[in-house]
Amino acid sequence: MQYYTNTLFLENKTMSRQSISFTDPNDEWLKKNVGAGCEYKSNSEAVNDLIRKARKEQDELEYIRAKLIAAEKSAEKNGWVDKDSDEILKGFKERLRSDEEI
Repeated sequence: MQYYTNTLFLENKTMSRQSISFTDPNDEWLKKNVGAGCEYKSNSEAVNDLIRKARKEQDELEYIRAKLIAAEKSAEKNGWVDKDSDEILKGFKERLRSDEEI
């Protein structure tokens, strides 16, 4: 992909101006979804929205990944890796009882 950049200042926000190339399928998608009566008013609006969505998805995946890693470490720490679901549930209940929560 080839592009060039310039910097714009709009409402106290710095915005980078770029020229980008699209594949034919992506160009067709833009033509169908940008313009009067469409979801987006400009190609820039469409591309920025798609990037925002991709960034949000990436943040969510990183959050989930971190939680899964923490859960895995907790399972290893508590010796649950080699146990079946009944043994794990029994362990949870024992921990709760020892904490006087049941």
